Amino acid sequence: MVWRGWEAKPWIRLCVLGLLLVALPGCQSFLPNFWSRVLTLSWDSYTHQYMTEQAILNVTMETLKGLPGQHHSGSQRHEGLGRGFWRAVGEVVRANAEMDFLSATRSDPIYHFDSERVDAATEMLREFWNQSVLLAKAREYQGARHNLGQLFHSLQDFYSHSNWVEMGQKTIYQHLLDPKATAIPTASEDIHTCEECHLPTCKNNILKVMHNPKFPLLTTGYFSDYPMKPPGKCSHGGILDSSRHQGARGGINKDSTSPFFSPHHYLHAEAAKLATMATLMVLRDLRDIVEPKSFLRLFSVRQPPALVFVIDTTGSMFEEISAARLRAYSIIQARARDGGHAQPGTFLLVPFHDPGVGPVYETDDPAQFLHYLDDLTALGGGDEPEMCFTAIQLALTNSPPLSEIFVFTDASAKDRHLYNSVEALTLEKQSKVTFLLTEDTKRGMRRRRETLSPDRFSLYTSLASVSGGLTIFTSNKDIEKVSAIVQDTIATASKVTLLHAESHVDPDCSHAFQVDRSMSNVTLHLAGAITDCTLISPNGHTQPLLGPPGPLAELQRLQGLYRVTLWPPIQQGQWHITAKARGNVTFSVIGDSSLDFLYYLATEANETHPGLSRVEGSPIAGLPVFLVLAVTGLSPAQRTSFSHVTLMGAGGKGLQNVALNSTSSLWTSEQELVGRIEAVPHTPFCVHLFGRDGHGNTVERVSSEMIQPTHVQIQVLSSSHLVPGHNTSVAFEVWNHGPARSFSLSAMDDHGYLSPTGPYSFHISERSFFSREVVLKTPRKAAAGEAITLTLMVRARDSADSNYAVVHLTVIPQDNDTSPPSCSAMLVQASCPEQCSLGNWSVSLAVKDRGHSGLAAVQLSQGKGTLQVLHHGGSKGRHGRPPGDSQEEGHGSERDHMVAGDPRLSVTSWAGGRPVRLGYVSACCAPTAELVVWDRAGNSRRCHLAARQQSASPVETNRASRQPGHPCQGLGLFLISLLVINM
Repeated sequence: MVWRGWEAKPWIRLCVLGLLLVALPGCQSFLPNFWSRVLTLSWDSYTHQYMTEQAILNVTMETLKGLPGQHHSGSQRHEGLGRGFWRAVGEVVRANAEMDFLSATRSDPIYHFDSERVDAATEMLREFWNQSVLLAKAREYQGARHNLGQLFHSLQDFYSHSNWVEMGQKTIYQHLLDPKATAIPTASEDIHTCEECHLPTCKNNILKVMHNPKFPLLTTGYFSDYPMKPPGKCSHGGILDSSRHQGARGGINKDSTSPFFSPHHYLHAEAAKLATMATLMVLRDLRDIVEPKSFLRLFSVRQPPALVFVIDTTGSMFEEISAARLRAYSIIQARARDGGHAQPGTFLLVPFHDPGVGPVYETDDPAQFLHYLDDLTALGGGDEPEMCFTAIQLALTNSPPLSEIFVFTDASAKDRHLYNSVEALTLEKQSKVTFLLTEDTKRGMRRRRETLSPDRFSLYTSLASVSGGLTIFTSNKDIEKVSAIVQDTIATASKVTLLHAESHVDPDCSHAFQVDRSMSNVTLHLAGAITDCTLISPNGHTQPLLGPPGPLAELQRLQGLYRVTLWPPIQQGQWHITAKARGNVTFSVIGDSSLDFLYYLATEANETHPGLSRVEGSPIAGLPVFLVLAVTGLSPAQRTSFSHVTLMGAGGKGLQNVALNSTSSLWTSEQELVGRIEAVPHTPFCVHLFGRDGHGNTVERVSSEMIQPTHVQIQVLSSSHLVPGHNTSVAFEVWNHGPARSFSLSAMDDHGYLSPTGPYSFHISERSFFSREVVLKTPRKAAAGEAITLTLMVRARDSADSNYAVVHLTVIPQDNDTSPPSCSAMLVQASCPEQCSLGNWSVSLAVKDRGHSGLAAVQLSQGKGTLQVLHHGGSKGRHGRPPGDSQEEGHGSERDHMVAGDPRLSVTSWAGGRPVRLGYVSACCAPTAELVVWDRAGNSRRCHLAARQQSASPVETNRASRQPGHPCQGLGLFLISLLVINM
């Protein structure tokens, strides 16, 4: 681990370890990602991230070498895979890590092979596998990558959390994914599995009877208090596991090389080796099933950016359609000449007019794409507004991430209400949208019903600005030449951005950009009305671009676009461009280079697993956040290092410098860097990367999309797959990080399954939240493997504050439901005095159906307290306060109560596919209770509640993290444990 200064200062390590002992509530799997090694000081631990990256990289290289005519030396293994490949790998890695961070999965033992839930976890693994194959075959690659990440997490955890390695096994456990392979039974609840261990390092603490050669038994460690550990069972172990103090004391996890966190740390390497072997096996099996070319497409290997055309096909668009055909043909020819790509890329066409939109024409066959374009005809229309945003939304949901979308139209948008959804999808996929607008008032082809607003294209301009694209106002006469920007941008897979800036006020503007030795084919695009422009080379030579031809560059001057190409050989160093303009102007400088970067923002997750959790949506202004950055296409011979990034405003002004530290090139396939933004700026910004090559020359790259800071946040709590003929709920919270105010929430999906969609209005207090859920009704005829994109958008009514969440859902086949419901604790309270009759204990829990049948009924089978069933209709929400606030969460107004002996209570009409919240209250003299939950398929689960004495002070814990400054909260007189037993 290369983290400057830390390894050289042992006292820092001791301080950090001390903080960890009191600040981190728990860790129950292989460490999620690189940051976990920093937090746990286990620098040489294998993480979920490392194992997943290495497995994907190795199988990808195997696949490439196996293609006909492919010959690759070891030195060519990484840098030629492309930026899209590392983005795809990142999606798998983040889905893997999210299993440790999301509230719906982080504490559920089934997702982590904990608490001897081996059979249920194995069943879930096979579901993940079947869904991954289904999605890959359906070419729904983004959903397939997400499923693979979840599968890998649980699969890898098996080898760390079970006694498989301790048995002396040297091969993987085939039965996990192959029901026909030999199975080893799991120890029943009444069988003791471990003996006492009072040291950080536990050796030989698993009972010998477990490893009997003739009758071996599997066991996995219990973690924390949910579910409660029976006597004599093994714990997960480590300083973050409270169950380690219960008999049998100690633990068996092999998550890290640190004895403080992993009692079997000395077997960590063996567990990681087997976990990696199992991951490799999954990838190879998947490749064999879907075939090598589809496998490479799944991971976007050597994929140039997708060519996406959104074209208005009304009668006035003949010239634009002709220009699109010309550029598509030129790009296809250019890619055919470039033999370095394994595949030609994705081509996508979405025609639109009013009221028709689509269909979506998608292919990886260049000839077929040209055929689609040839069939386009400019007919009909006449009214000015068209369904442009509907078409862009279709393009975004059907195209891969990092796509370049080009919109050809001469009309404003009729469907302006879709703008927020389209902007959210654009940012989530990091795709660019460029508009080529041919508003030609002299032609009079369109019959307009009313005087047109001068700002009717403002939303187009906003979307292009946010995404890092351009808005070009040109004419039908120039559209063919202006469309060369399409070819400039995506003819090859190696286009990078050196400058992207806008000028809205100052008529005089100047910008600089850096050309390094890896660059070639540098092109400048200036969109706007330029009255004067001068280019200055690194050695001080100047060329007025609006004058006669000069020695530095060639200028193509068109209406709305100035296209400047630097003459080769291009001088290395810092170039400057100055310009005078009438109105707004956008500067963009691009060129060819394999060296680029990807990034995401993350916060430190200190709940059940230490690590960095990706920020979904826009970051919160004024709060600290981490910037995680991966440099792609960097060959070892370049010896380039990067020192910092500058957060740049839209006008090119630096807002904040952020120092970068390497997380270690030994542990990641590409150079991974991390920096801490002390306070997120309050204005939009992009990321500008700075470094130096092996000769000391400056290297710069720009990610041109604009991050939109805000004071409101959407957190998706739970979602599941869609089943034909059933309802599925997506639960989420809206957090207000600003003053008390009103918000508007809308939801939208690309298949029309939502009911209703909103908008909804609600008020949230300062530092508070609002909970609700939306329901999707999947038709019976929905096809298995179909991908649905759900977009949630929230906007403050009194300001520009807004945010979004994008949820990718998949339709799965309707099989027999054999999965029982589940129970999970949400809020625990206890204040029991020594005289038990003077106090009460309570627990709030959520029950949900793991299958697709839906919840049916609940019953209190044992206990002397009262069970409350809380239910609320689909249009209602729930308000609450952030962790640590004195107000308790609202529980709604509709309640039903039951005591032991009462008949089953039906919850079918309340659940509707959603979790149901229960509350149990009892006197401390009755410390146990049991409830039974049924689903509509007849599956049931028993949930056992028990108050267990811990210490001498009251306790309250909730579903969120503990307050800063109170690291010892949660060790009260009683902890309520939830023991879930299959019936």
